[in-house]
Amino acid sequence: MRKNIAIIGSGFSALAASCYLAQAGNTVTIYEKNSSIGGRARQLKKEGFTFDIGPTWYWMPDVFERFFSDFGKSPADYYDLIKLSPAYQVYFDINDSVTIADNLEEIKETFEKIEKGSGQQLENFIQEAKSNYDIAIKDMVYLPGVSPLELVTLETVKKVNQFFSTISKEVRKRFTNPKLIQILEFPVLFLGAKPSDTPSFYSFMNYADFGLGTFHPKNGMYSVVLALEKLAKELGVTIQTNSNVENIIVENGKANGIKVNGTIIAADVVLSGADYHHSETLLEPKYRAYSEKYWNKKTFAPSSLLFYVGFDKKIDNVEHHSLFFDVDFNEHAKDIYDKPKWPTEPLFYASFPSKTDAIAAPEGKEAGIFLIPLAPGLEDTPELRENYFNIIIERLEKLTQQKVRENIIFKESFCVNDFIKEYNSYKGNAYGMANTLLQTAFLRPKLKSKKVNDLYFTGQLTVPGPGVPPALISGKLVSELIQKHS
Repeated sequence: MRKNIAIIGSGFSALAASCYLAQAGNTVTIYEKNSSIGGRARQLKKEGFTFDIGPTWYWMPDVFERFFSDFGKSPADYYDLIKLSPAYQVYFDINDSVTIADNLEEIKETFEKIEKGSGQQLENFIQEAKSNYDIAIKDMVYLPGVSPLELVTLETVKKVNQFFSTISKEVRKRFTNPKLIQILEFPVLFLGAKPSDTPSFYSFMNYADFGLGTFHPKNGMYSVVLALEKLAKELGVTIQTNSNVENIIVENGKANGIKVNGTIIAADVVLSGADYHHSETLLEPKYRAYSEKYWNKKTFAPSSLLFYVGFDKKIDNVEHHSLFFDVDFNEHAKDIYDKPKWPTEPLFYASFPSKTDAIAAPEGKEAGIFLIPLAPGLEDTPELRENYFNIIIERLEKLTQQKVRENIIFKESFCVNDFIKEYNSYKGNAYGMANTLLQTAFLRPKLKSKKVNDLYFTGQLTVPGPGVPPALISGKLVSELIQKHS
C-alpha cells in the first residue's frame, strides 16, 4: 500500500532511506532544517576554495556499489572515484614518517623494514580481517538489530572469542613496534571508541584500510551527497530545505505527522534521520523510548575541533591525508574517554584535498582541513579554538619543516557548539554512538520506536553505527522495516 512518508533530516542515512522508500512506490518528502542538504556532510565554499565540512575519507567502496546497484546504477553514473596513492602518511617526528601505500604488498614491505617479521604477521592479520569483513559487511550489518540471534551464525560462532577480545590486544599479540601498533589501531577511531574497548572482530576496518584502499570522489565527498540527491529526485522524492521540524505528532499511539516551521503536515509514517536523542525530544515525554539517564550512560564517539584553512601557496611534505601521531596516543584517548577534558597534547589529522582535486583550491594555493578529536560535551570558546589552532600549526611547521602560518589567507572553525547548533547533536558528538561490545547490533537504539507506531529512526546512533557506509546501510535497513510493518 502506498504510504505518505515524512523524513526528518537529509544526511546519508535519510537520503538512502528516501531512495528505497520511493522505489517501493511511497510518496516521500524530506524536511531539512538547514539551507543545504547532506546533514554533517555539507560543503564550505570561500574565496575560490571548496571544503568538505564533514566526512573526508571514502572507504568500503563495495558498500557504495551495493547501494547504487539496488537501483540499477553504479557510483560511476554519478561521480568519479580516484584511488589515493599513497593512501595516507603518518608523521611521528621530524624526518620520521610512515607512508601507507595503496596496496598490501608495499605496506607489508614498509612494516618489515620497521619490525622484522611484521610483514608476514600483517599478512596473517589482514587475512583474518578480510574474513571478518566478509561476514560483517556482506551479511551481518545488513540485519536490523532486532534480536541477539542475528549475531549467531555458523561463521560468528567460530569467531565468538573475537567479541570478547579487543583490537588493542590482538594487535599487540602480533606487533611490538609502537608505530605499527598506532597505525593498526587508527582505523578503529572511525568506530568511535578506544582500541582497548573495541571488539577485535572489528579488525574488518583494517581490511577496509589496507585491503580495499582509500579513495577520493572527484569534487569531494559532497559529490556523493549530490549523487544521492539526484537519485532520490529521479525516484520522485521531494526535498524541502529551511524546514525545521518542531514536533512529531502522535495520536492514539501512532505517529501521523510533523510540525514544520509552525505548520502541521500529515504523514502515514515518520522517519527521523536526525540525531536520535534530539528526535525523541520532538515527542511528548511519555512517547520517548530512552531516558536522559540512558543517553548519559552511553559511550559516545568523539566530537571534533575542525579548521578549514586557505593557504596562498602549496604545502610541502604532506599527502592528501596526513596523520600527526607525534604525541602519546593513549594519553589523548584518556582525555576523550576516561577523564574528558581538552587534550594536553592532541593528535590531529590533516587533509589537503587540493593535492588530488583541483576544485579544492585556486591554482598555486592549498586547501587544508584539520581535525582534533575531542570528548563530547566540552566547553567550547573562541579562545580555546585559537589556542589549539596555534598548537597544531606549530606542530605542522615543525614536523614538515616549513613555514606556513604567514601563508594563511583565512580560517574557519567548527566545534562542539556548532555540532549542537547545526545538527542538534547530543553533547556535540561528531560520529554518533561508539561501537563497543555493549553497544553493538541489537544493543543499540532501535530503528523502530518501541512506544509509537509508524515512527522510525535511522543514522549513526542506531544500527549499524558510525560512518558513511554504515549510514547508507542504516537507510536500507529502516526502509525494509517500514515496508514490513507499515
